[in-house]
Amino acid sequence: MSGLQSTFNRMRRGELAPPPVLTLLGGVIREVDAEAGLLRTDYTAAPSFLNPAGGVQGGMLCAMLDDLTASLVDATLAAGEAVTTLNLNVSFLRPARSGPLQGEANFVRRGRDICHVGATLSQDGTVVASAVATCKVLR
Repeated sequence: MSGLQSTFNRMRRGELAPPPVLTLLGGVIREVDAEAGLLRTDYTAAPSFLNPAGGVQGGMLCAMLDDLTASLVDATLAAGEAVTTLNLNVSFLRPARSGPLQGEANFVRRGRDICHVGATLSQDGTVVASAVATCKVLR
């Protein structure tokens, strides 16, 4: 399903720099199985991500979830294809602290042009936020 010359695979091989947002979020891709529709990424919530109440600001968690869902779709694309997020529905389940977070994304449905992807962010083994995204494949 995924092409060896896709942007995602070229980045994984070190031929392209990671997107700046992945660097900002402290993101490191741990595992990708495009055929099975699975992506696992670690993030690091910097102290600058905290809101006045001391939790990670929701927009930063949204950015991580958007990165997870779109990256999973991106991992399945051929050279010359791209992905854009049409909708991201996020649920905040508990406050996240600064430090490591673990993300996981799975396909709910992988269509030719439209993909539905579920994702979770966990901290210390507990899910802190989840999302369902609708993504469009651009050709």
